[in-house]
This record gives sequence, structure tokens and C-alpha cells, in this order.
Amino acid sequence: MKYLLILAICLSVSNLFCQELTQNIRGQARDAQSGSPIVGVTVIVMGTQPLKGGVTDLEGNFRIEGVKVGRHNIKASFIGYEEQVIPEVLLGAGKEVFLDISLHESLVKLDEIVITEEQEKGQPLNEMAGVSALSFSVEETSRYAATFDDPARAALSFAGVRGGGDDVLNEIVIRGNSPKGLLWRIEGIEIPNPNHFAEDGSSGGGISMLSSSMLSNSDFFTGAFPAEYSNALSGVFDIKLRKGNPDKREYAFQAGLLGLAAAAEGPIGNSRATYLINYRYSTLAMFDNIGVKILGENEAITFQDLSFKVHVPTKGAGSFSFWGLGGGSEDIYNADVKNGEFYNEDFLTRLGILGLSHVYYLNENTYLESQLAISGHHNDYTEDSLNQQIFYKEDFINTAIRGGLLLNKKFNARHTLKTGGFFSHLGFDLFSEFWNRNPQGFITELDQKGSSEFLQTYAQWQYRASDKLTFNSGLNYSQFMLNNNNTLEPRFSLKWEMTPKQTLSAGIGWHSRLESFSVYMAQEEQSDGSFVRPNEDLDFSKARHYVVGYQVKIKPDLRFKTEVYYQDLYNVPIREADPNRPWRQVFSILNESDGFIVDTLVNKGTGENYGIELTLEKFFTNNYYITATGSLFESKYTGADGIKRDSRFNANFVTNFTGGKEFKVGKNKNNLITLNARMIWAGNNRYIPFNLTASNQEGFGIPNFNNAYTERMEDYWRMDFGISYRKNKGRHSSIIALNIQNVTGKVNQLEPYYS
Repeated sequence: MKYLLILAICLSVSNLFCQELTQNIRGQARDAQSGSPIVGVTVIVMGTQPLKGGVTDLEGNFRIEGVKVGRHNIKASFIGYEEQVIPEVLLGAGKEVFLDISLHESLVKLDEIVITEEQEKGQPLNEMAGVSALSFSVEETSRYAATFDDPARAALSFAGVRGGGDDVLNEIVIRGNSPKGLLWRIEGIEIPNPNHFAEDGSSGGGISMLSSSMLSNSDFFTGAFPAEYSNALSGVFDIKLRKGNPDKREYAFQAGLLGLAAAAEGPIGNSRATYLINYRYSTLAMFDNIGVKILGENEAITFQDLSFKVHVPTKGAGSFSFWGLGGGSEDIYNADVKNGEFYNEDFLTRLGILGLSHVYYLNENTYLESQLAISGHHNDYTEDSLNQQIFYKEDFINTAIRGGLLLNKKFNARHTLKTGGFFSHLGFDLFSEFWNRNPQGFITELDQKGSSEFLQTYAQWQYRASDKLTFNSGLNYSQFMLNNNNTLEPRFSLKWEMTPKQTLSAGIGWHSRLESFSVYMAQEEQSDGSFVRPNEDLDFSKARHYVVGYQVKIKPDLRFKTEVYYQDLYNVPIREADPNRPWRQVFSILNESDGFIVDTLVNKGTGENYGIELTLEKFFTNNYYITATGSLFESKYTGADGIKRDSRFNANFVTNFTGGKEFKVGKNKNNLITLNARMIWAGNNRYIPFNLTASNQEGFGIPNFNNAYTERMEDYWRMDFGISYRKNKGRHSSIIALNIQNVTGKVNQLEPYYS
């Protein structure tokens, strides 16, 4: 698809009768280590005349009313804590802004209060993260050109991250790792891949089911993550869902070429309980129904999704949150017979997740958090010959019941302990077969149904030696009950603020990841007609991550940072050595992005990723922002033949430029025109070239496995552009936006084929 054009008209409505262009700011202030509310925090809107502000109540909540719409810097301060400045908060007429503020207790007793205005941006919400981590806001996800409110597409602007080569999919490659190595979490617990059109075993898809209207600030990790994260090799998306507005009801509607969406939030009854719900339906399907074929006559795409969160705080029993995410999608492709195509494809996916979380404070420095999530994911793929003969069929159902428990104890300003674990009951119902031409008949590759368990426990300790030096350490233990394989993984990091403007960080961690059940349950038929499961005892894939980082604040709103990393991958599944079957010799799971493997695998493979990342970031101040990133890296692997090769994802380099500017327009300068642009220039995936001499003789493509992944496709280049107009009027806002992915129409190579 050369172009992806999204025209979105968004309308947020709360109360249409008040004409004053002001809005309210509300939020909650908490201790960064203990998570407990802080009473008496002063929160002010900097630069307002007269000064606008508020003070947090017994639950840490604050509310500032009547703030003029536009961008504002918000400062929170309290005696004994380090103050925090949240820069350039965008306030619109149609919706209140909620701020979640975490303050660090100061280790130094001051004789006088020193007011500073340093702006911190991108610091991870997880206090135990020392390296390769950053937070991203909902506004950032929406602001970047052609992200379509998708956090995975927004991550392409971060250092060391690139797409998988297919602009239709949102899978991400982190530091040369396979996209399979990514972990998704919502509200602190692991979830299945939350994307439409998601293949079995993948981490990406066509479009995220997570609407930006549901998201709070969230964390993204690219290496050496804290001990609470397991079952991840390359990175972690730790998604937080926001709470609904407890004071009034708010509504939003969005219409665009991609989909229709409606959202609602507000209080439940007269309590502080809230609800938040969002529904989206594919506009592509609606156009198809009236005969407008945007994707052409041969393809039809439909999807819809629903997400919600209900938050119920109580006086004596803690707070409860009930949340959910569900959706379905289908991609039907009918063969273009006129152009020599004879195969139809039908790909259907379904996902449903329900979650319940509970937070209870034992005292002001200790809280207990518990989670429960139930999920089901269904993939159904069929390939046939013009509806005459099925040639391939997959029908995969994976279910999970996951429970988690976390205890967080802040002993004092220096020492914090976080410990907990997860227990998962995992079910599977898997079927796959294909039509064999000689001799004719169906061959069943997979026909298994059952369940197993997965245990994960961890402990993390943070020691703040001073206001400038912080140590984090942890230990994670995981055990897979299907084959009783287990792994013990230590994690360490430090962060040292050498000067007020310079910070040095370092981290090391052992990490691992399971394969999908379709890999463990793949079956082989024996000569007597019986079946065996050769991969049932397959162990975890494992890696050691080493990271060193440096950051300097050139100006209060200008930051440069760099990280150097090395990842040592081992215990990697590869095929058994067989010189007579060259495809076995060069195979490694590190080169796969999804699917299952119908062959015997052994944990004898290795790999390594190493490189340097550079980021220059000018924060959103003075109505504009700029971020430029560059990464140089190598990604290698070793298969059964023992030869170290470039991996499929060894693109060698990736550069990103993201920027935007706002213009205040209108009679009272209350409205905004925003321009955003993004440029991506990167190396592309590698591939196994064809042996052209042999292919020409045989009449079909014969890969040259001896030269596996020695060649790389043409460099990837893409320019995205977005423009929007926000009109604030009374107490509603409307936005009309145009986003164009690949505005120059550059045709990037995806993979080679032989004709």
C-alpha cells in the first residue's frame, strides 16, 4: 500500500452552554516510591495572572478551575520533596486534563526552599528502571505524524526502533531483535498481542486495539528492564489505562477514513467511582457496504473494538478497577485472476480480555496490589484455489487466566522493596493442515488441545545513596510447567547525576522468553502412523543485556542522550544440523517474526546485538518540538552449521526525525493549527537470495542457503505528514486533521520473490 491517508474529524462535547474559554485541571500527587497520596502539595499554573493553583486533599487529589485554554507549565512542590515541573500541558475547551504526579522524597534537609524550573520529560513511570526506558504521553502518541493514535507506531520515533519493513503492519524491531521478543502489559499484567490482524506468535498487527482516548502515560523499555518484567527478550510496552472524570460526564466522537469512534466517561452515581468506554468500527467496511472499494475490488478489511475501565475507590477496602479490551478483524483477499492469481485468502482474528485489579494501602508506606486477567485469542486463516480446493488451514485458539500479586514497601527515603509474582493457566486448541499434491491428501501439522501453567516471581530493591545516586537490583524466577524448564535472572542498574546537567547510567540483566504453544505442540508423524511432539521440551530463549548511558541537558528544554549496548543471546531454538538439508543449517528462531515451526528444534543457537544510539531532543516549548535519533548496530546469529551470520533484522542503521509546530489563531488566539512531520531513513531487512542458475533450470525459486542473509534490501525511506486545526468554542472542542503516511509515495521493498 503506497499511501495510507487518514482524515479524522473529532468532536468532544461536555457542556455546550458556557462561552468562557477556560477549562479545569485536576490530578493526584503521590510519593514516587510508596505510591501513597501526599496531602498538602501545592500545584500551580506557572505564569498565570492572578496565579492559579490548588492544594492536594487527604487523597492527594487537586483541582484547579478556570484556567485559560492553551499550553501551560504546571509545578508541584511540597516541603521535604523534590519539586516537579510538567511542561506544556495542552488544555482544550472540550475536556478536562488529569495529571498523575509522582514526587521523590528529598534525602537532603534544606534550610531554605530553592525554587527551580528544570523540566523533566520522558522519565519512566517505573521507579526501578535505570536504563533503556522512557515514558510516553497520550498527547505524544496523538501528536506524531501518521501514528493514528497507535503507541507501537509512535515508538518508531524512538532511538534503536524501526518497523518490520511492512508499512501496513505496526510490528517493531528493537536493537536488531525479532519483533517476537516484545512483551505487552496492561495495568501491570501480561496480555496477548493487542492488535488487529495479529499472527500467532507475533507482537504486531495491522492496527492497535488500544485507543489513545483510553491511555494514560505509559512506559516503553528497550533493554535491561527491571526484575518485574519477564517473558521478554527485546522490549516491553507497559500500558496504563486512565480513569474517567469523577466530576462530570464527557463525550467524544471521531470520524475518519480508517474508522468511526465514540467515547464516554464520567462519574457513577454520587460516588467517586468512574467509568470510561471507547468503541470503534472500521470505516473501510462501511465504504465496502455501499460499494466504494478503497482497497480495490479484490480485498475487503473489517475491524471493530471495544475497551473500557471502571474505577471504584472505597474508604476502607482500597480501590478496585475493572477493565476490558476486545475486538475482531477480518481480511478477505480474492485472487485477481486477470493478473494470473489463483489463490484466495481469508484471515480472521478475535481477541477478548477482562481484567480486575485491586490496590490496598496497609499503611502510608506500604501497599498491596493484586491483578486478575482472563483472555482469549483466536486466529483463523484459510488459503484456497478460487473456492475449489483448500490448500492451507490454520485455526488457533489460545486462552489464559493470569493472577498477580505485588507488595511495595518503602522503608524510608533511601530504601524501597517491591516483590511479587504471577501465576498463569494457559490453554490451547490448535489445528493446522495443508494439501499435499503428491500423493494427494491433507497432511495435519498440528492438532493439539490442552493446557499448562507458567510461574513468575520477582523481588526488586531500590537504594538511593543520595539525591544524585540511585541503585536498583532485582531477581526474577520463571518456571514453565509444560516441561518444568526454569530460569533465574538477576538484574542491576544505577543512575548517577554527576552534575546538575549530566547523568550517567548503567544496567545489566538476564532475560528470557517462551515460544508460542504452536511451536511446543508441533507434531511429526512416525513410520507406524503415530505422532510425536519433538519440541515439547524446548527451553526458554535467553539473553544477557549490558547497557551504559549518558545524558546532558544542554538547555532546560534541550537534551542529548546516548546509550551503548551489547546483548548476548543464547539457548536460542534452531533446527538440528543436517548437511543434506541446507535450510536446517541456517535456521534460527531469531529470524522469525511470527508463526509456528513444524520441525525439530534444539536450544543450541546463539546471537549477539550491539550498537550505539543517539538522541537530540528539543522539548515542546515556544510552540514547537524537534526530536532526532540515530542508531548504528550489528545483529548476528549462529545456526546449526556454526557459522556466524547477519540476522534477518540486521539493518545496520536507523535514523528518525520528528518535529512539529503550533500556531495560535483566531480572534483571541484560542485556536490552534498544528503541523507535524516525521522522516525515517533506515537499513532494511536481510534475506536469503535465490540461486538464479538453479532456479532458471528448475522453473521455480531455489534459495541459496550458503549465502543466507548476506544481502540486504534497499534502504527504507519514508516521510509522514500531519496537519490539524483545533477550534475551542464554549465548552466544546472540534478537531479536523489530515495525516498522510508515506507522503512521497516511496515504494519500499518488503521481500524478494522469484518469477
